[in-house]
Amino acid sequence: MPKPRKAQISLDATPYYHCISRCVRRSFLCGIDQYTGKSYEHRRQWVEDRLIHLARTFAIDVCAFAVMSNHTHTVLRINEAKAENWSTRDVIERWHCIFAGTTVSKRFLKGDTLLECELNQITTLAKLWRARLQDISWFMRSLNEPIARAANQEDQCTGRFWEGRFKCQALLDEQAVAACLAYVDLNPIRAGMANSPESSDHTSVQKRIRAAKSDSPYQPDYLLPFVGNPRKDQPDGLQFNLQDYLELVDWTGRIQREDKRGSISTTLPPILKRLNINEAQWMQLTGKMESLFPTFVGHADRVKIASKTLGHQRVSGLAKYRSLFST
Repeated sequence: MPKPRKAQISLDATPYYHCISRCVRRSFLCGIDQYTGKSYEHRRQWVEDRLIHLARTFAIDVCAFAVMSNHTHTVLRINEAKAENWSTRDVIERWHCIFAGTTVSKRFLKGDTLLECELNQITTLAKLWRARLQDISWFMRSLNEPIARAANQEDQCTGRFWEGRFKCQALLDEQAVAACLAYVDLNPIRAGMANSPESSDHTSVQKRIRAAKSDSPYQPDYLLPFVGNPRKDQPDGLQFNLQDYLELVDWTGRIQREDKRGSISTTLPPILKRLNINEAQWMQLTGKMESLFPTFVGHADRVKIASKTLGHQRVSGLAKYRSLFST
């Protein structure tokens, strides 16, 4: 039986999560319907545009994403500090970027004079909406529902477009985060949809590469930036070097292709050395992320702690965690 979200998502365990949403319709999310020949490829842009909009609105950072033919991958980080620093007006303005709000919240933003009871209502709404704007379930709901409505309208039908629940994996440590980022960014290559990271349309790695190769290199504002290896007074972001990560993705993508296996250097990229992951472990992690780990990804000791924190009665597969994650 699937576990409720409260038993899968907790800041006490980790702020990082890998979410997967799958389409249930024959024509899939995107791609070409083999029966009618109609292309739905444009829907991938729908998902990407919506994801970028939500990344700029929620207190949830997008670390990686890939929009596939029948499913989407997102690696998300809950940014509680960001949400707590918002003013009441900030919260309400952000909520109105996604939802209609209420009559009172609209009057508040217009600067109308409000009664005391209405101001109390604004305080209550801001508290509720602040919590939702840092909630992964609300983020995924805000991503998937508009896509489903648009697809149903285009298909001139009703009914379910996505599976009832999105799958969620908690990423408990740096090794898990790095492996999951690479797993997501390499999905189109594994599926035969692209030959290289830079040609992988509708992925975060393509966005990062294009930004890095521009005349004035930058990191996209809608993606959590790479800020380098851990150090004192480090800015907020992913604690890896962007160049190391891109080299790692390229190396991993090449070595997983059978026709390239014999020609690739076995020298591990620097990021693997820092995280103490060997080649065999890395290939397992980035090749079978979903099938290997139903709920948690990380060291065995972190898995035990997270399981206890989230109220799980038992922890299964600890030997697998010990074999794949170095200490």
